Order: sequence, then structure tokens, then C-alpha cells
Amino acid sequence: MTPDAFARDIQAALAPHADAERALAMRAYMRHQFEFIGVPTPQRRQAVLPVFKRLQVENADLLLACAHVLWTMPAREYQYVAMDLLARKWKTLAINDIASLLTIAQRASWWDSVDPLAGVIGDVLKAARVDAPQAQAAMDAALHHESLWVRRIAMIHQLGWREHTDEDRLFDYARSLAAESDFFIRKAIGWALRDYAWHAPDVVSGFLSASRDLMSPLTLREASKHLPPIR
Repeated sequence: MTPDAFARDIQAALAPHADAERALAMRAYMRHQFEFIGVPTPQRRQAVLPVFKRLQVENADLLLACAHVLWTMPAREYQYVAMDLLARKWKTLAINDIASLLTIAQRASWWDSVDPLAGVIGDVLKAARVDAPQAQAAMDAALHHESLWVRRIAMIHQLGWREHTDEDRLFDYARSLAAESDFFIRKAIGWALRDYAWHAPDVVSGFLSASRDLMSPLTLREASKHLPPIR
């Protein structure tokens, strides 16, 4: 199946579930930044599953090409399908594909597209670290990218890693981005720290205490939601 044929099949699968009234509400929720056809997540995922199963992904080039084609389509649901596809087939990807994923992340960027892509990138890098300890160097570069969304990906790519988290990178990234005023960056720092706190609460508490003068109130509030008061 070619990427264009795959995209046509996805469009055909979603068309019967389109709802113009729901599309207006979805568009409003996303601050009128994107067009929608009105297919909620559960129906979307169920509708495209047969198409996913028919797609025989033999290499990363095909997978990324399918994602790119979906990203050019006019409604946001097609981009959600692209993210679901990448998440489902992430084992096809490798370190060399991170650049392409970051390119996708910079198109029609918002938290609803960037955060799932951060999860895919995190899965790829976590697996790659087994044989390539320096796999996360790609995120070191991303941390200083001109796009705030790429920087957000660098900050949150270790979500869910728990005991596999590179603690030094997590804290270094938090300190590096702490001076930024953007809401999504400050939120990302807090989210990443809060996530790691489920595994290492004392360590995160210590970091927050030592770095409280660097962090914004938003970051501190997010990071310490499930921790004792910061002293």
C-alpha cells in the first residue's frame, strides 16, 4: 500500500463518522486553530484499525511517509491518526528517524500533537539506549532548538521512564529551560519533574528545594502536586 492509498483509506474510514456539529465544538476547544470533521477519539481509533492492519510497514521510510501524507490533510483528525500510527509502529523507527519526527512536530504544532510525538520519540530513544548509551544526545540538541515545541519534546521525552530516567539530564534540562516565560515550557518542566517524582520523590523534592529560586511558580506547583511542601 502506498502512502497516498493509505491516506485515502483513512479518509474513507473516517467519513461515515463525521459530525459537523461536533466538529464546531472540537474546533472551539482547540481555540479555532484547526479544522475538524467531528470524529471523537474512540470512534476514530476503532474506524482506522482495519486500515492499520492492512498496512504492512516494512521500513521507517514508509511509516514516516504515511505520517507525512496524513499531516498534509485538512482536518486535525488525520494528524491524530498519524500520531496513533507512529505510536503503534514505533519499533520500526530508530535514532536516525528522530530528525524526521521533530520535523513533523513543527507542523501545525500544539500540545495535542507535540505531546504524543514526544511519547514516540521517548519510546525510540529508551529502546535505543540499550545499544547506544548516547542516544539521548539528539534531545540535548533539541533542548536549544528555536521552536518551543521541540524544546518541550526534549523536556518531556522521558515521561514514564521511571527507574530508566536519566536523572542528570532531567534536572539539567529543567534548569536550562527554567528562565523561559512560555506557559507550555514551564508546564512541561513541572510535568516531567512530577512524573519522575512518582519513582523518586525524595530526589525530586531535594531538587526543587535547591532550585526553587530558578523555577516559576507554575513549574513548582506542577512539580510538587504529590510531594510534601517545598522548604
